[in-house]
Amino acid sequence: MMRRVILLLVMLLALTAQAQKKREFRGAWIQCVNGQFKGMPTQDMQKTLAYQLDELKKDGCNAIIFQVRPECDALYESKLEPWSYYLTGEQGKAPQPYWDPLQWMIDQCHKRGMELHAWINPYRAKTKVAHTNSPGHVVSRHPERCFDYDGLTLLNPALKENRDYICAVVMDIVERYDIDGLHMDDYFYPYPTPGVEIPDTADFEANNEGYTDIGDWRRHNVDLFVEQLAETVHNTKPWVKVGISPFGIYRNQKSHPKGSRTNGLQNYDQLYADILLWDKNRWMDYCVPQLYWEIGNKAADYDELIHWWNDNCHNTNLYIGEDVERTVKYQHMVDKMALHAEMEHVQGVVLWYAKAVVDNVGNYGTQLRNNYWRYPALHPTTPWIDNTAPDKVKKLKVIDVDGHRVLCWTAPKAKKWNDEAVKYVVYCFDKSESLDIDDPSKIVAITEDTHFELPEQPRKTRQVYVVTALDRMHNESSYKKVKVKY
Repeated sequence: MMRRVILLLVMLLALTAQAQKKREFRGAWIQCVNGQFKGMPTQDMQKTLAYQLDELKKDGCNAIIFQVRPECDALYESKLEPWSYYLTGEQGKAPQPYWDPLQWMIDQCHKRGMELHAWINPYRAKTKVAHTNSPGHVVSRHPERCFDYDGLTLLNPALKENRDYICAVVMDIVERYDIDGLHMDDYFYPYPTPGVEIPDTADFEANNEGYTDIGDWRRHNVDLFVEQLAETVHNTKPWVKVGISPFGIYRNQKSHPKGSRTNGLQNYDQLYADILLWDKNRWMDYCVPQLYWEIGNKAADYDELIHWWNDNCHNTNLYIGEDVERTVKYQHMVDKMALHAEMEHVQGVVLWYAKAVVDNVGNYGTQLRNNYWRYPALHPTTPWIDNTAPDKVKKLKVIDVDGHRVLCWTAPKAKKWNDEAVKYVVYCFDKSESLDIDDPSKIVAITEDTHFELPEQPRKTRQVYVVTALDRMHNESSYKKVKVKY
C-alpha cells in the first residue's frame, strides 16, 4: 500500500512539473510598514534580508517587491523625503552604520537573478502609528496639501501639486536606481470608515472640473495621477515596468451588471480607483489584484474573482496576489494553483507576504520549491514596450579553467537599450533529446554572466548545451548550441 502511495506522489510531482510554465512572474512582497525592520541594526537587517532572498530563490521566486516609501519617507538615500521611521525608528535619522537599503536590495536581487520592484504608497503621508514627523517631511512643510482621515494623514489627491510632487519622487527613484519596476498597492483614497467623511467637499465645490458627482471627480483625480506617473516612469526609463496591486473587487454585480458576484468593498465606488480604465489605457504594465480570500468565501469567493479578473483584465500582464497564510489555513494551495493553470490571462502570482513563505507556513515554501516552482521561469514579456528579441550570443565554446569545464560566450552587439542582452538562459539536453527550449525543466541557469561552470558528469556522457540571450523586457533570442563530451 505504501509503495502505491509513494508512486502516486511521484507521478503527481512529475505531472505538475510538466505543467509548469516557462514564463511566469513569481513575486513576493517584502514590507516594512509592519515594523519588522524598525530600529534593526544594519548588519542584522542585511542578514535577515539576505536569508529571505536565499530562501525565496530556492522556492523559485524571480521577483521581489520591496517597500521603500511607506508614508512619504524613504528606505533609500533621498534629498526629497526623509529617512523612514520604519527603518531607523526616528523619521529623518540616517541608518548607522550607513547603508542604502534600496541599492543593497537591487544588488542582492540582481545577483540572484531576481527582479527588484520598488514599492511606494503614493498618497499616505502618515500611518496610525504614533511618531513625530521630521521638519523636512511634506506634512511639516505643506500641511495645507494634506488632510486627516480616521487617524491617517494623506496627500490630497485633488491637488495638482501633490501629483507633481509624487511624480518628482518617482522620477528621482527611477533615474538613480536600476530598478526593474515601480509598484503601487491599493491605497489611493482611504479605505472608508463608517460615519467618517473624506474632508474634500470644499475642494470639489471650488474646482469640480465639470463633474457633478463627487465620486466621478475623485476617480478623475486618481486617473490623472496614474496617467502622469506612468508617463513619468516610461519617459525616464522605458524599460521600467509600472505595476499596481488593487483591492480584489473592482465592482459588485449589484452596483454594475458587469461586476463580480461578490458583496464587498469596491475599488471603483469606495476607493475611487478605476482599474479597468488603467488597464484599457495601459497606464500600468501589470496588475496584481489582491485575491486574499478563500475559495467559497460568501462575500468574495476566490474562484469567482480569479475568473472575473481573467475575463476583464486583458491589456496588461495579470498576476494574482495570494495570501499565503489564508491559503494554508483553508488548505487551498492545490485548488488555487489548479485555477491559475486554467486561466488564459493569468501569468503569475505575488505572494503576501515574503516572510510567511520563508517561514514555510503550512509547507507552502516546500511545495513551491519541490513542486509548483521546481524549475526556473522567465518573466512574461511586455510587447507594448518592446517585442524585438536581441541577437544571438557569439563565440559559444567550452574551455578548461583549472580543471573545470566552463561554458563561455560573448554578448551580441547592441545599439539601443532594447537591443542589449542583459541576461542569458542556459539549457542542457542529453545528446539524444530534441532541443526544445520551451521546456523549463531543461533550464539550468538564468544568469547575468557570460560564462557558466558545467557540473561534473559520469564518463562517456554526451550533452548539448544551449544558450540564449534576454533583453530588459525578457524577449529571448534564438539559440546557439555546443556539444560536450565527458
